[in-house]
Amino acid sequence: MKLSANRVSAFCDDALGELDGVGVAERLARGECNRAAVVSAAIARAERVNPIINGLVTPDFEAALTQAGVSRGGAFAGVPSVIKDTDDFRGLPTLMGSRAVPSKNARSSSAFARHFQELGFISLGKSNLCESGLTATTESLLNGPARNPWNPECSTGGSSGGSAALVAAGVVPIAHANDGGGSIRIPAASCGLVGLKATRGRLPPMDGGALAPVKIVHQGILCRSVRDTARFYAASEMLFPPRALPALGLVDRPPGTRLRIGLFNTGLDGASCDEETAEAVVDTGRLCETLGHQVEQISFPYPSRIGHDFTAYWGLMAFYLKYFGRFIYGRGFDRGKLENLTHELSNYYRKHLKETPAIVKRLRQFSQTYAGIFERFDVLLSPVIGRIPPRLGTLGPGRPFDDVLNQFNRFYCYTPPQNISGAPAISLPLATSSDGLPIGVQLAAAFGNDGVLLALALELEQARPWSILRGQAKPQTGRPNFIS
Repeated sequence: MKLSANRVSAFCDDALGELDGVGVAERLARGECNRAAVVSAAIARAERVNPIINGLVTPDFEAALTQAGVSRGGAFAGVPSVIKDTDDFRGLPTLMGSRAVPSKNARSSSAFARHFQELGFISLGKSNLCESGLTATTESLLNGPARNPWNPECSTGGSSGGSAALVAAGVVPIAHANDGGGSIRIPAASCGLVGLKATRGRLPPMDGGALAPVKIVHQGILCRSVRDTARFYAASEMLFPPRALPALGLVDRPPGTRLRIGLFNTGLDGASCDEETAEAVVDTGRLCETLGHQVEQISFPYPSRIGHDFTAYWGLMAFYLKYFGRFIYGRGFDRGKLENLTHELSNYYRKHLKETPAIVKRLRQFSQTYAGIFERFDVLLSPVIGRIPPRLGTLGPGRPFDDVLNQFNRFYCYTPPQNISGAPAISLPLATSSDGLPIGVQLAAAFGNDGVLLALALELEQARPWSILRGQAKPQTGRPNFIS
């Protein structure tokens, strides 16, 4: 496997080692190290590599060390992590990656941040994202780009790219992320991680999310192992029992029955993905067949209209931010400082404003269309992104809106269907490109069938273990600049 000469890694022989989150928690529980040592190791790693990857934008190291001295339980007691800067965390500002949002320290933490703490995580601070999570790369004018540890010239994906960079580089084993159109799965695919967007209702929702006409945003995590994902959701279920969903429990073994898998690697209107991504999907299908599963190649299974409807609805989020941001963020919100993409998304929605009732109706009805697919299949296998992680700037704030929209329709059409339907999907790092960049493969299932995905993901991880990014970060002084 070819790796970039600029690869960035914080992995070293300290209290964290190369352990996943479960491994760190078990080490702490056995008394082989203490929480202060683990948190101090994570802080040292952040100080070493964050000037390069720019994943952590609001450090909170003193508070993290204080928390390390407090005895509290939870499945991940003492494990260092970060909170994505979409969620309030008491004592820190929530800036949403936007210059338009005033800097005010939150008086309380969001429901999910409290849930995260109850699981035992200790936050080092806030992670980087694009403005309001509105695009598939983490490049904001406020904080600058998060850089991919596999190659800092490339995008981490978005919008949870800061969290992805920190986990992939080895600063923390698990990080908070959320997903409104692929924002867990796209960074996972870009950075060689595991990223599950769970069924709607498995975790506490975004604060204020209940007001949305279609509830597309889901909370979650990014991590390096399926084991961490399974343990996180099993522990979360104990604290937040989901309503009207099948119990998940701890998924710790492959599926007991062989599955019917529908494989596709074409996108909206037959758009093709790049050759290496397509081969990764087909190769994963072959692996599934060797494990005894039944794999059938199919066409893009969703109606073409879904692309327009989702983009218009996403534009509604930008429209709401632009014209009602002052009511959300209070005095000091300056819509004149919003990025061009946010303005253009808002304008896109305005052009289709009269269609809003029909768009919302179709999006709500899509769950029935989606469910019908799973009368024939147990799992869908597809790309997460239809391309290798692109260079920074390809989707950045300075790109023309039409170009960004065209790229979204071609390469980023695989993840929104699960946000609209509320169904689960997971990204697994099952391949790498000829340039040594990760290629994520997506498994999707019917509403509530998270357990099927996790069981299959465990089986694939055992059959084809993925490696973490090893090596030492290069010393860095001043502002990093890898772009020629």
